[in-house]
Amino acid sequence: MKGSAVRPLAGLGLVVALGLIVALAVSLFRGSWAETVPVTVISDRAGLVMNPDAKVKMRGVQVGKVTDIQDRSDGTAVLHLAMDKSQIGLIPSNALVDITSNTVFGSKFVQLKPPPEPSPKKMYAGQVIESQHVTVEINTVFQQLVTLLDKIDPAKLNETLGAIATAFNGRGEQFGKTLTDFNALLAKIEPSLPNLSHDIEASVPTFTAYGDATQDLVETIKNTTTVSNSIVDQQKNLDAFLVSTIGLADLGNDVIGSNRQGITDVAHLLVPTSGLLAEYRDSVRCGIGGLVPLSKSPPQYSSIIVSAGLTLGVERYRYPNDLPKVAAKSGGANYCDVLGLPDLPPNFVPPFIAGDVGSNPAQYGNQGILLNSDALKNWLFGPLAGPPRNSAQIGQPG
Repeated sequence: MKGSAVRPLAGLGLVVALGLIVALAVSLFRGSWAETVPVTVISDRAGLVMNPDAKVKMRGVQVGKVTDIQDRSDGTAVLHLAMDKSQIGLIPSNALVDITSNTVFGSKFVQLKPPPEPSPKKMYAGQVIESQHVTVEINTVFQQLVTLLDKIDPAKLNETLGAIATAFNGRGEQFGKTLTDFNALLAKIEPSLPNLSHDIEASVPTFTAYGDATQDLVETIKNTTTVSNSIVDQQKNLDAFLVSTIGLADLGNDVIGSNRQGITDVAHLLVPTSGLLAEYRDSVRCGIGGLVPLSKSPPQYSSIIVSAGLTLGVERYRYPNDLPKVAAKSGGANYCDVLGLPDLPPNFVPPFIAGDVGSNPAQYGNQGILLNSDALKNWLFGPLAGPPRNSAQIGQPG
């Protein structure tokens, strides 16, 4: 009796042991025994195929799973994640979150992406993260398509399709030839695609410049519109002005045509004068510039002031050394620029300039009282030139 009861009990124990092994394997596979940390993700929507136990991945490695999904009244979704405690210390706290899938109809999972600038702080328990993006689903496409179709009148759509069918009816050969020609055109364009790509890249700075100047271009167009409207409003005055201009032009042609030779002679006669003014343009500018302050300043005195005094004598002019020189020059320098004319500082005394004009009263260095004695002068300086001995100058000291 006892031997007959042992074998059923042994079989029952084996079945129970196998069941426990299978349950343990399933629980280990599902991560029921793993230590997890709760993290919350808030998304605009969870998606169609987002279920509990969905995977949480980062760089293709599973780092957690979705434990619960809650829908809010405002349409957003709250995803409760169970993050692997051994992996959460490797994820930055500012990681980006996307709800994505491998295919359009595939199940969703939570994708963690490293940010451009990872934070030194790591993800922690109880952290709330905003989702950045949810993959577009087929129901979204259908919803937008239904919205589009609701706005289309079936009768008009039928008419449009009928017109298209009528347009293509009997033109299959032409349509095929068009496709063939288009294919040949693309074959010719294909070798130039690198050049086209280079031209597109090179045009980016140009388009950028136009984009930066868009506001100025718009203002220019607005101003052009204003000018055009003004011309339209004043078209009668503009017509009168053009008629007057035509009459003035006709009168000018008569005046200039009848006096053509006289105007030509005057122009030729003005050439030496204009050339002289061009040569001394700096001096003329300096002189006129010096008169400008005087013309703008108020009168300083209401009477005439005469400043007179006695000065020491200077050397007299002697013949023939002090005769005036023809085509004399003052040195050729532009003294306006050298001395800072015409704007002189206060108490400025212009220096004496000895030019090549044929006479220099200071050539002997006599700056004091002169004794009018030829003997003394000849003894000091040697024979000196003097005025000619003529009847009008007899007796004058030499």
